[in-house]
Amino acid sequence: MKKKEQHTPRKKGHGLRKHNIREFIERAKTLQGDPHYIATGMAIGVFVSITPTVPFHTIIAIALAFILKGSKPAAAIGVWFCNPITIPFFYLGSYYAGMLILNKSISFDVKYESIQEVMKLGWDVTIAMIVGGLILGIIPGIAAYFITRKIFAKIRIQKKLESQE
Repeated sequence: MKKKEQHTPRKKGHGLRKHNIREFIERAKTLQGDPHYIATGMAIGVFVSITPTVPFHTIIAIALAFILKGSKPAAAIGVWFCNPITIPFFYLGSYYAGMLILNKSISFDVKYESIQEVMKLGWDVTIAMIVGGLILGIIPGIAAYFITRKIFAKIRIQKKLESQE
């Protein structure tokens, strides 16, 4: 007779999130190329994810990865840094940074989730948000590069050691 497994009660969605994160990490580990190549792609994806170009993030990131010789799959993964939780912060931050840099003041509402909706506010706001997003994307992009490079250098060393055994 089979013994029934006992399940501990969890908060709704907790197991699914944990599974998705684990699956994401396992897929990321299979990225091909040297650590610099992968890290360049990831940095590009994270950088682009900060900009207010939501329906075009992946296309822009892959195009830049092609031009800058980075991993295209890593760039596509990097744009996942932008998600429904982070997007309001990125857009608001892009708006304020852009308005500060361009020395303008126009009202803004966080409800705008795509570049098409932002463009309805006018070119002044659109340009300010793109400029602000480009500025704000620099530090996370650089951080993503160094973090990803370090992780993949360790993964490559570990795989090399395992293959020698």
